[in-house]
Amino acid sequence: MKIVIAGAGAMGCLFAGLLAGSRHELWLLEKDAGKVDAIRSAGLSIEISGAEPAVSMPSITAYAGDAGIADVLVLLVKAYDTAAAVQAALPVIGPQTTVLTLQNGLGNIEAITRAVPQTLLLAGTTAQGATLLGNGRVRHAGRGETVIGPLVPEGAVRAHAVQEIFQSAGIPATVAEDIQPVLWGKLLVNAGINALTAIMRVKNGRVGDMEPLQAVMRRAVAEGAAVAQRLGISLPYPDPVVRTTEICCATAENFSSMYQDISLGRRTEIDSINGVIVEYANRLGLPVPVNCMLTRMVHALECPSVS
Repeated sequence: MKIVIAGAGAMGCLFAGLLAGSRHELWLLEKDAGKVDAIRSAGLSIEISGAEPAVSMPSITAYAGDAGIADVLVLLVKAYDTAAAVQAALPVIGPQTTVLTLQNGLGNIEAITRAVPQTLLLAGTTAQGATLLGNGRVRHAGRGETVIGPLVPEGAVRAHAVQEIFQSAGIPATVAEDIQPVLWGKLLVNAGINALTAIMRVKNGRVGDMEPLQAVMRRAVAEGAAVAQRLGISLPYPDPVVRTTEICCATAENFSSMYQDISLGRRTEIDSINGVIVEYANRLGLPVPVNCMLTRMVHALECPSVS
């Protein structure tokens, strides 16, 4: 099978590196010419558990037409780039191509389905962690389960096929019949951790260790859970605050993707995480002051004048 991964950031490089040893043909699709040149010349370098970096040489291009029609397209670009990435990837999407989004936040599905039929689309979340060290160089920051699911019942066969691909490459994966609770479950965890770590410039574990940060995290997650409840979303765990605290502990030494973005002066995905909670809450007439505050503070950090 031909697998194309759109996005050569931390997660795109990680998944490409993990899939590199599989029997499948692998391509990376990346718009940044600097990243393309670096990976084409030096390959992908993945640091795993302090061992010597594993180096692979996937095919990489900035032009989707070079890869040809894919059997599976995995979208791992930033949420704000989703629409543009799908348009750029259209040459690899055929009538039978499975398209999988493993991106952060909400709104990606809506952006993708403007160009891709729901029958071809899978969505999911991953607990795999990655820290970008440079172009094509990542550190595996944590191993966890990837959960995928179809948007329509007839997509279940595609979901199980992708699950088999991932598991054969050593990537733990499960299939969920209803993916929306999974997406909202991950959203609330991210809403409780990412913005706080970016604002305070701390690792994930500090959110669980420091009572003042815990208090803010609890409020942010509780607000998101109230929005999910009003929308009729059944979360995949009984207590979202407890679950977020558990993730803080399990990923205590990790730097969140939002922390990494702020540290490198890049735009964040705040609008697709805490910001989307604010959007839904406004439509529903629910107060979410903490998520509103966190969204505004991260936007302030994104401004060039903020050091």
